[in-house]
Amino acid sequence: MDYTQILLKPLISEKATMAKEETNSVVFYVHPSANKIAVKKAVEKAFDVKVEAVNIVNRKPRERQRFGRQVGRIAGHKKAYVKLAPGSKIDLFEGV
Repeated sequence: MDYTQILLKPLISEKATMAKEETNSVVFYVHPSANKIAVKKAVEKAFDVKVEAVNIVNRKPRERQRFGRQVGRIAGHKKAYVKLAPGSKIDLFEGV
């Protein structure tokens, strides 16, 4: 799988911004079948940085309920927290 298919989009939230500032980590939505090794290679190839560690979180889809009745579904997703080596940074996230 190509790195453009593994890294779907960056996640910019309050928690992701705190992770970037405190631990030099960036967060991406990734393909559901991606593993840690594939994510590490994709980030290193796409942004030309050195990756120290990758943690993956898999959120299951769930049903949306309103007034006790099921009215739809909330899609699941897979996130990757990518810790960069000291001295490495991704310019995409600077100034956010």
